[in-house]
Amino acid sequence: MKERTRRKWNMVKAFGKSFPLPTAAVTACVVALVLGSGFLGVQLRDMSVGSSGQSRLLPIYSVQRQDKKIAISFDAAWGNEHTQAILDCLDEYNVKTTFFLVEFWASKFPEDVKEIAARGHELGNHSATHPNMTEISREKMVEELNKTADTIEGIAGVRPTVFRPPFGAYNNSVIQTCEELGYKVIQWEVDSLDWKDISTEQIVERVTRNVKPGSIVLFHNNAEHVEEYLPLILKKLTADGYEIVPVGQLIHRENYTMDHTGKQIPQGE
Repeated sequence: MKERTRRKWNMVKAFGKSFPLPTAAVTACVVALVLGSGFLGVQLRDMSVGSSGQSRLLPIYSVQRQDKKIAISFDAAWGNEHTQAILDCLDEYNVKTTFFLVEFWASKFPEDVKEIAARGHELGNHSATHPNMTEISREKMVEELNKTADTIEGIAGVRPTVFRPPFGAYNNSVIQTCEELGYKVIQWEVDSLDWKDISTEQIVERVTRNVKPGSIVLFHNNAEHVEEYLPLILKKLTADGYEIVPVGQLIHRENYTMDHTGKQIPQGE
């Protein structure tokens, strides 16, 4: 229990150093109004405007889609007590998703990594040591990304192409470095908050109320209530007509623009 509390407190502290979506959106709108630039009507590929007036790169929070495809994802950094149950539940609903793996987790639980891949799920990169990527050098970023990718490839035979920064912390250097290494940087539009001390009912209501076509949903593989909330959420979403796919199948790799909220918009739409 003490270890769980410590990890949660570390996450809370780190989130305070990141760039959450509401703050980025509000800042962008204020700058646009002050400068009279009509920012909301401008589409810039992977770019927004920060409080300094300089261009700021954005990760992918969601995707504009005409269908009802969404992606759910699991960050795996700590334990594996619930991983098998998650995989069984996903199989039951015929759902494929993305697991973002930290290198030390993958090294500790290689059989889980193999099983995740064998069941058809996407393996994403979540760094090697779970640092705040905005506080390390570019060289260290490359080391973090490559070490994790090498480990995942060595275990499962596949190399990840999507990356989720720990704590959601990013800046231009993080995104540029990831892009240079062939990654798309992935955030989330809907945070389940399953890592907090909230109930199964609150998690289910939060996710099912906020999800919409093109959403990316954040879960954690070792969340306390995951075996309770996951089947309820999958049942509700599939009943509502949503098709759940891995992140890599939801996003666009090229021919898109980004709005100020981090939504990918296919060119021509």
